[in-house]
Amino acid sequence: MISCINPYAQFLSHRAQIESAVAAVFASGRYVLGEQVKTFESEFAAYCGACEGIGVNSGTDAIVLALRACGVGPQAEVVTVSHTAVATVSAIELAGAIPVFADIERDSFTIDPVKVQEAITARTRAIVAVHLYGQAADLDPLLAICRSKGIPLIEDCAQAHGAIYKGKRVGSIGEAGCFSFYPTKNLGAIGDGGMVVTSSRALAAQVRKLREYGWNEARDSTVPGMNSRLDELQAAILRVKLRNLDRDNNCRVRIANQYEAGLADSGIELPKSRAHCSHVYHLYVVRTAGRNELREFLRTRGITTLMHYPLPVHQQTAYVGRLPQANLHETEAAAGEILSLPMYPELSSEEVMEVIAAIREWRKEMGL
Repeated sequence: MISCINPYAQFLSHRAQIESAVAAVFASGRYVLGEQVKTFESEFAAYCGACEGIGVNSGTDAIVLALRACGVGPQAEVVTVSHTAVATVSAIELAGAIPVFADIERDSFTIDPVKVQEAITARTRAIVAVHLYGQAADLDPLLAICRSKGIPLIEDCAQAHGAIYKGKRVGSIGEAGCFSFYPTKNLGAIGDGGMVVTSSRALAAQVRKLREYGWNEARDSTVPGMNSRLDELQAAILRVKLRNLDRDNNCRVRIANQYEAGLADSGIELPKSRAHCSHVYHLYVVRTAGRNELREFLRTRGITTLMHYPLPVHQQTAYVGRLPQANLHETEAAAGEILSLPMYPELSSEEVMEVIAAIREWRKEMGL
């Protein structure tokens, strides 16, 4: 069996360092907001090219807290995409705001700046740009829109740790970058976790206050806050993995290049990289009208695939018919054709060749 994702393989590749780091936390006697979290916040912010990092409980909480710190609240509209993990949309609603959907670009699957402009209203208070599958959204035109409207650009970087947009790492370009450290991410914990990175000292101070009950130094809750803290164990594990992130991302790029070479003339639509940017291939997503048949064929060959995402958020039960949206043609078209092939740093070249051979076999059997 070839897995589509394999966080256990990631643990095994860094096992000795992780176990040593965890043992040190146990021995320290400090398990919440201690030195591991403080150091990891600094290390990860510096890696991203931002001044401040604030560790939180999840990537969802990171978006909630970033929006709240920017003053986004009840009755505000926030423009984002429907082609994303539902967490993006859930976070906007948890902040009290109203998600407004804009369509995606066909080739990148990321938010289309032209459609964003069309979705802006007098109530728009932020844009949340999702960097999807390991590739940055097109940020320059989004920043131009935000500056013209006086609203913040929030980057949802949950799938793009280490990706670069025109010389800058994602997370450092908008008002704030929001990261998830869910175990399957390019930088994944062994549990949950998230972080907000920013170069605004004022925004960082507000996020830091909001993540812990709205407390000031005297533990007086000066604003309504919440409990969203990255714990010491996860921070220690993430510090180990951060030291290996670029190497692991390079492994993902190597695998992507192998897929591209092996499937170049297969008739399957392969991922396209944005010019002057780097793709870190959190997922390797191909596109074909025969997606369901291909997926079943690969299953019979012992190859696991996934769909990210088979149902756009606006078509999911909790959201149908109740959120503002325009024509989401590209979003809906993608949902019926996308397929995530196996992709993780420990995937061997031999396993990649098995996947390529199986896809070619399917094409031959289908007479394509």
